[in-house]
Amino acid sequence: MSEIARFFSEVTANVQALKADKDLQALARMWLRAIGPYRYVYNFTWWDRPILQHPQDLMALQELIFKIKPDVIIETGIAHGGSLVFHASMLELLGGDRFVIGIDIDIRAHNRSEIEAHPMMKRLRLYEGSSIDPAMVKRVHDIAVGKRVMLCLDSNHTHDHVLGELRAYAPLVPKGSYAIVFDTVIEDLPDTFNADRPWGVGNNPRTAVNAYLKECPRFEIDDDIDAKLLISAAPRGYLRCVQD
Repeated sequence: MSEIARFFSEVTANVQALKADKDLQALARMWLRAIGPYRYVYNFTWWDRPILQHPQDLMALQELIFKIKPDVIIETGIAHGGSLVFHASMLELLGGDRFVIGIDIDIRAHNRSEIEAHPMMKRLRLYEGSSIDPAMVKRVHDIAVGKRVMLCLDSNHTHDHVLGELRAYAPLVPKGSYAIVFDTVIEDLPDTFNADRPWGVGNNPRTAVNAYLKECPRFEIDDDIDAKLLISAAPRGYLRCVQD
């Protein structure tokens, strides 16, 4: 075995050990609950845009992007645009004509101006409207069909909305690529964290993922990613497409 192969074999063994360590997993959930009131994810930017993601998830995303080499990344939920810029910069490293489709029901003017002035705007396409509106779904399908798609869902976090997004866009994801559903962590947090929101325990992206997996056998949860990250906004939300 080469030294490189030996290194990655050790990594695989580490991940499997983490997967079996229930105490450490519980500690990670406790940590996530503890930092919630401090809006921890607001602390980070990517190329000067607030990204509102855990750094651990960004590491997982860049690994997937290099592995998948998508032609198109579809992202629902734009906010300040940090995730869009992150994805666009990863595609810039890959080269070619790759681009990111960003969808949000309300792209606020101050965010739009900053995103449109960003150097990575050349790889972004912004669409304002509901991600589950049939006209929006058709528009995206017309652009993305036949391309290698990676999907990131991070908009309205209610069960019905996320399930609608999965039904609308997951069929575009080919075998070997991923649909990543963010904020599945809501199911692990006290309802007081989302008291002013229409989602909470029992009504969130995790419940939507569970429902979608029952009706669509094309995807499975990549729990190796969960195990190696421990800290994530998307536990059980990294969905690998395993069927054409």
